[in-house]
Parts: sequence; structure tokens; C-alpha cells
Amino acid sequence: MNKLPIIGITIGDMNSIAVEVIIKTLNDNRILNYCIPVVYGSPKIISYWRKVLNLNEFQLNIIKHIDQVNPKKANILVCWEEETEIKMGEATAQAGQYAFKALAMATQDAIAGKIDAIVTAPLNKNTVNTPELPFVGHTEYLAQQAGSDHLMVLASDDLKLALATGHVPVKEVASKLSIDGIYKKIILLKESLQKDFGIAKPRIAVLGLNPHAGDNGLLGMEEKDIIIPAIEKAKNEKQIFVFGPYPADGFFGSNQYRHFDGILAMYHDQGLVPFKYASFDSGVNVTAGLPFVRTSPDHGTAYAIAGKNEASEQSMRNALFMAIDIWARRNHFTEINSNPLPLNPGKRERFRIDF
Repeated sequence: MNKLPIIGITIGDMNSIAVEVIIKTLNDNRILNYCIPVVYGSPKIISYWRKVLNLNEFQLNIIKHIDQVNPKKANILVCWEEETEIKMGEATAQAGQYAFKALAMATQDAIAGKIDAIVTAPLNKNTVNTPELPFVGHTEYLAQQAGSDHLMVLASDDLKLALATGHVPVKEVASKLSIDGIYKKIILLKESLQKDFGIAKPRIAVLGLNPHAGDNGLLGMEEKDIIIPAIEKAKNEKQIFVFGPYPADGFFGSNQYRHFDGILAMYHDQGLVPFKYASFDSGVNVTAGLPFVRTSPDHGTAYAIAGKNEASEQSMRNALFMAIDIWARRNHFTEINSNPLPLNPGKRERFRIDF
């Protein structure tokens, strides 16, 4: 595969660690051997932060349209010309406004097929969300713009964990669950494990909603009425290797999760607490189901350390390289499925970049 993917990187919240981890990631020119990076944002913001980080020699090629991209350099696409006030460590409406502007422009280019993937730097949902522009999160926005189903997958080398429900209050989780909804999430997870992670015949575990997975109905009926029928439907109609529901505490506490290629949790914290405990510095957020690749570092804005030159770029770097990996695997998956030779069920296709 000779073509290098064009990876759009949204600038995120300019008052947070977002710009710091982008600069630190792109400061290593070896990245240009694997992709063509394009930061969506403002050169003025980059200039301000490189001085803060004492990386005055760091440069990005400035472009005003994606067609002007230089394949031999890291680029920045100018999303706005006006001056913006940076208040390191503060959540401001202006930071939210411009973080969204960069995201919207990158999304348009991804949907149009002008870039191959989006890596989103962290933003503050509270500063983006307004009455005029309701915003729950990157995942929901990207899916809505693309008009596609979606699945949030948290990925590391050892763990691939997806969420049946995303950014919803805990008190609403049970009402959001349905047989058809969980069934569709199982299918999306299976397809992502195959196409995005190169696992030909993935084994999937589904967690229960209630303590002890409902304890045979004693602690709740969602397992009997919703989750088990969804699992059986996926087994019978799609021949997916899916098992459960498992009580979440014992499932992770006993390391049972290591026997599965993917896990479907019922709600946000049920999945993210064990994932971040196991993979906080290396985890990557992947949005499955989109017509383009999207990843992001598995951390937030970290205002408390913004401007202190303390933020680690490891998760951002991992997100960038996972986007490249997934792009390559999807292309490989398409090639293989246009070939009459079947996938080897026991083989994990890997395009891992050692960096």
C-alpha cells in the first residue's frame, strides 16, 4: 500500500492540554513516514503554545484548503483568521466555539472523502454545548453528521470495550436499553473487531446491567427481558460468538475479560472505570460504524496541568497511530473480501507500527 493516509487532527480546547499533546506528537518527524497530518485550527494558537512549550523550532505548513496539503510535511488548515484569547486552564465559551469550528470543518472533509481519518483532541462539552447548538459529545455529533450508526469502543493492546449506551445519565440507562438496540451494538462491535482490529472470528462478552447480572431476576429483569434475548438473537441470526451476560465486578476482577476479543458494557462508567484503570496512559477512543476512521486520546482537557509542560502525548500518539492502523486494516479487509480466499479464523491481522 503506497498511499499514505491523510489524518485530520482537530485542535480541541485551546485552553487545555489539547494543543500541547498535538505539538509534542507532531514534533517527531518520523510520523511523516506513516501519514500526512493536518491540524484543523489556527496557526496563531500553535505559535502561542510552541512558545509556552519552548519548542520554537516547531513548524506546520499552513494551508487554507485541504487540496493544498503538503504530503511531506505536517500541515495546519486555517479554520479561522481572527485573534483568539487563550486562558490556560480555564473553561471559556470562546474556546468551546473554536473547538467546535475545527471539528465541524474536519467532519465535512471526512464525509467528503478528502481526509481518511479524524483524530479529535479533547474539548470541553460544556463550553461547546449551547441552546443554539446542542452538543453531547464527539461520538454523537460525528454519527449525526455522517448519518450512520455508531459505537464507542475503548481500545488498547489488551482490551477492546464498547458501550451499549453512551453519554446518558445513569438514571436513564435502563430505559435506553432494548433487545434490538443491544443486538445492533453487538453486530457493530463484531464488525469493528473484524474490520478495524483484524480479528477474523471475534469472541464477544456482554455485561449485565444489574448487580450479579440480575441474580436470576432478583435484582432486576433487564437481563432476562432484554440482554439475554439480544444475545440469543445475535447468535442465531448472525452466528456471532457472543456470550453473557456476565456480572461486571467478577468479570474484571477475575481477569475473565482476557478470554474475549471484545466486551460490550451497558453504560459509560461500567466500561470506562475498568478500562481506564487498566489502560489509562495507552487507551484510545474509537468510533465504530462511521464511514471514516475516528479516534481520540482517552483523556480529557486536564485544565489543572495546562501550560505547565507536564502533559504526556502518549495517548494522542497512540490515537494517531491507531487511526493509521485502522485505515490500513479496513483497506486490507476490503481487499481480502473481494478475494475468494476466506479469512484464516485463527489469524489476527496486524498493522501495528512500532514507534
